[in-house]
Amino acid sequence: MTKAIKLLTALPQAQRERLMELAHEVSFPEDARIFEAGGTADRFWVIRSGAVNLDQQVTPQQRVTVASLGAGDLLGWSWLFPPYTWDFGAVAFSQVRAYEFDASAVLALCVEDPLLGLSLVRSVAEILAHRLETTRGRLMEQYTLHRRSLL
Repeated sequence: MTKAIKLLTALPQAQRERLMELAHEVSFPEDARIFEAGGTADRFWVIRSGAVNLDQQVTPQQRVTVASLGAGDLLGWSWLFPPYTWDFGAVAFSQVRAYEFDASAVLALCVEDPLLGLSLVRSVAEILAHRLETTRGRLMEQYTLHRRSLL
């Protein structure tokens, strides 16, 4: 499996510096719900410290964790694609410190600087591809364990 892509280190330094001009620091206490599936995706975060679980509501009483994110990870990508709503929910697993970015300001910067926009979209795409590969691996492990339990 390939190494996880970290958004800020994936961008060239000059583009990273321009993007960081739009960042502001935020924190979330342990167990804070950061966003809910179906909500408006108008921002994103890069986690500085702590851990965040992405989850999916499977029944009214049950949520399933689909991914865990930590320092350096991108939290939120739905701001890039219509209909601009979150596909998953996110909850702070521990105290979290992060850089927060307003999506409309970042998108305006991408229009102003198309090379930055291309680098950003390419980096987000690589992150999503890695997460998909990781999820596929977990599903295959679960399938294998399930098959073995049936024998």
